[in-house]
Amino acid sequence: MLTTPEVIDTIAGLRARLAETGERAGERPRVVLVPTMGALHAGHLALVRRARQLGDIVVVSIFVNPLQFGAGEDLASYPRTLGEDVAALGAVGVDLVFAPTGQVMYPHGPSATRVTAGPVGTLYEGAARPGHFDGMLTVVCKLINIVGPDVVVFGEKDAQQVFLVEAMLEDLDFRPVIEVVPIVREQGGLALSSRNRNLAEEQRAAARALSAGLAAAASVADRGTAAALQAAHALIDAQPLVKLDYLVVVDPQTFLPVAADHHGPARMLVAALVGSTRLIDNAALDLN
Repeated sequence: MLTTPEVIDTIAGLRARLAETGERAGERPRVVLVPTMGALHAGHLALVRRARQLGDIVVVSIFVNPLQFGAGEDLASYPRTLGEDVAALGAVGVDLVFAPTGQVMYPHGPSATRVTAGPVGTLYEGAARPGHFDGMLTVVCKLINIVGPDVVVFGEKDAQQVFLVEAMLEDLDFRPVIEVVPIVREQGGLALSSRNRNLAEEQRAAARALSAGLAAAASVADRGTAAALQAAHALIDAQPLVKLDYLVVVDPQTFLPVAADHHGPARMLVAALVGSTRLIDNAALDLN
């Protein structure tokens, strides 16, 4: 596995070679980073393909970050499929896979210095998983400092994560811009997730109620927030295998819950336990 200095040197070498040759001669080649925790699926590969369109050098990080797992969460059991992941990334033209160990990322143990997600980081996923977003932002900050990307790519499924990364980039004057790729779904509508592999077939069928509820909400959003929530609840609450954690409509600009009379763009967020597997999803709404 590459160490942090080796990654920095490798990217510098790739930049230098591209700047000297080919169509980008004399220009500063664009580096695009796709941060992941591995166990890659078609949703991750969609991020990588978008990265390939956006830049000259595509770097994918694979790191199961212990800082974003709380007590009792599935850190030890989180799927790790590094060999398969590297093979899949090679097939889609990734230039560099950075898969550090915990010792490489945190040589002195969990870092005492953390990025704080702020009030929004304590809501929704942050309420269910205290400290999760502080850990996520801290490792994203470290990865950006190591790789030095011009663009960083995230998936829309983790909407709260995207909002908080965008806020961090702006608040701390980071150079990279964020590119958000739409959710990739299974044939039945379930949002792709590394955790889906933990679902039994009956649970997978029940979990489709999440995306169905979001679609139902979007179809009646012109009637307002209450109608959208009622439509989603009708489908999700009808599934006994789905234990709803939260279902909320937020303002995309603040990520705070919308007022009952909110008009315009909004986003519905949902999280639930299906068996022991925690799933999240979201959809854009136009509330009129």
